[in-house]
Amino acid sequence: MTKEQIPYKIYLEEDEMPKAWYNLRADMINKPAPLIHPGTHQPMTLEELSPVFCEELCKQELNNTDPFIEIPQEIRDFYKMYRPSPLIRAYCLEEKLGTPAKIYYKFEGNNTSGSHKLNSAIAQAYYAKKQGLKGVTTETGAGQWGTALSMACSYFDLDCKVFMVKVSYEQKPFRREVMRTYGASVTPSPSETTQIGKKILEAHPGTTGSLGCAISEAVEVATSTPGYRYVLGSVLNQVLLHQSIIGLETKAALDKYGIKPDMIIGCAGGGSNLGGLIAPFMGEKIKGNADYRIIAVEPQSCPSFTRGKYAYDFADTGMVCPLAKMYTLGSNFIPAPNHAGGLRYHGMSPVLSQLYDDGLMEAIAVPQTEVFAAAEEFARVEGILPAPESSHAIKVALDEAKKCVETGEEKTIVFGLTGTGYFDMVAYEKYHNGVMDDYIPTDEELEKYFATLPPVE
Repeated sequence: MTKEQIPYKIYLEEDEMPKAWYNLRADMINKPAPLIHPGTHQPMTLEELSPVFCEELCKQELNNTDPFIEIPQEIRDFYKMYRPSPLIRAYCLEEKLGTPAKIYYKFEGNNTSGSHKLNSAIAQAYYAKKQGLKGVTTETGAGQWGTALSMACSYFDLDCKVFMVKVSYEQKPFRREVMRTYGASVTPSPSETTQIGKKILEAHPGTTGSLGCAISEAVEVATSTPGYRYVLGSVLNQVLLHQSIIGLETKAALDKYGIKPDMIIGCAGGGSNLGGLIAPFMGEKIKGNADYRIIAVEPQSCPSFTRGKYAYDFADTGMVCPLAKMYTLGSNFIPAPNHAGGLRYHGMSPVLSQLYDDGLMEAIAVPQTEVFAAAEEFARVEGILPAPESSHAIKVALDEAKKCVETGEEKTIVFGLTGTGYFDMVAYEKYHNGVMDDYIPTDEELEKYFATLPPVE
């Protein structure tokens, strides 16, 4: 198909937007291991999860059988404000690189929250409102999830309490203020406002925090405050389910023009955007109907896939959440205060962990300075300033496109551009000033955290 036959931006019509989320677990041959109770080491039941999460979300979390789950009309109506999102052919970037590769990116930054996180935030807020709750609590790293959830809670008139990783709270004040504009309260984590926060500060004086710390505080507040539940922006099965709308739209847009990707690339922190992007493609791969090279890209400073252990671990630093079997660096791992933002989580989605362990996808860890170099290279050509998280996927997509220059292969590359970086200018400033470093944990450091993994048979 010629350049003239494929538009710069491929839009689906409103009536082409998916009406159901795709539950990849239903088609997985090896199902992800269940969440287990930290005391009994038995699989968590609906009754045990319900005091923490909304009941309908608990049902989605435990659903390994239904391949499609209908999107309620109220959520679909909200989605119409910014979905379907465009799939963009990077013609200018291809020309600049002189590559025979065809590069596409699914852009999720065209909404007020600035990222893909709104896809799940509005669903979780909807189910909380439907259950008659007063509000929800959550954590946020770089702030995209907190921003999205505060917007969704504002829409449904719910209270929203956000615990923001302390280093991001300090590095990204504007994103914090967006959350407050939508009516959320934002607390730097770890804090003195919770018992778990106090314990973490006592054990790690002066810590810059982590997503694991913030999760612990948010869960404590949710379970001790009547009328509240905890919601999470990544890692869990329910979140990957909601984010599958990204992959479903991407595949529909490609199918519309008869395009088959050779590789699909996404950044990986907890797994929400990557899991959503690859879902329908992975489903085809599992069934043997098609083959794709699927690549997860993570920061070298927090290398859960590439250097972690596949084991049961706590999802949070305070050790109050269920145990999840995942690639993990240990729940006590406190990542370096770098600018990977939302990718600073010690573990990885159980769904993606199982797929990775089964050899159905690969993972690459990249250094921070190279990520920002790739972000700048992309921004100067494509005109979008990408978020640091998204730029991990950009880095590997550029590398693969440059390889095609050498080999002459006409590969079709698809990657997820999960959001914009306009609130991340402190990070860009440090990169431009040459004061950004590439911290990489040593094997000795990681072994110290692996030693704290809970003993689970």
